[in-house]
Amino acid sequence: MRIAIAIIGIIVIAVVGLFIWGIGVNNQLVQAEQGVNEKWAQVQNVYQRRADLIPNLVETVKGFAAQERTVLEEVIKARASATQIKATPELVNDPAAMQKFQQAQGELGGALSRLLVTVERYPELKSNQNFLALQSQLEGTENRIAVERRRYNEAVREYNTRLRLFPGSLVASLRGFREKAYFEATPGSETPPKVKF
Repeated sequence: MRIAIAIIGIIVIAVVGLFIWGIGVNNQLVQAEQGVNEKWAQVQNVYQRRADLIPNLVETVKGFAAQERTVLEEVIKARASATQIKATPELVNDPAAMQKFQQAQGELGGALSRLLVTVERYPELKSNQNFLALQSQLEGTENRIAVERRRYNEAVREYNTRLRLFPGSLVASLRGFREKAYFEATPGSETPPKVKF
């Protein structure tokens, strides 16, 4: 009888231990997933900051470089395209949607580069204090975007690693955790843009 009670006690302790272990692994995965979501929210934040700055930049440039209307229209069109794709937390779970989002943001970045090249052509525009302040803000925002994308990718790497390593993979499969998509460079971004005057 004592042996049966001891065996039942060992089984109960093992089950309770396994249950506590599973809760611990699950909690670590939840924390890692929340870290990814938080980093993604910050990426959204800096993209929104850029989208908010662009209309001011465009209006300032319009006043000084009306003859370069096509470049300005490209920026406006690219901004509209980039802001149509909603950067929701679900986007990180859909690689195709993430790629569309990145492509739209890449087009916007390209249009902004062309705009800044246009600015180099017009010294009177560069001397405008409002434009200089907006240009500085935009450059700072682009740097912030790069930093936040890097931080997001680091959080995704940590999360995806936990999902794939044992025992996280076991708990992840039971609880429905899925890998998150990385930010990737847009195709052709390894080639520097050609600037012609």
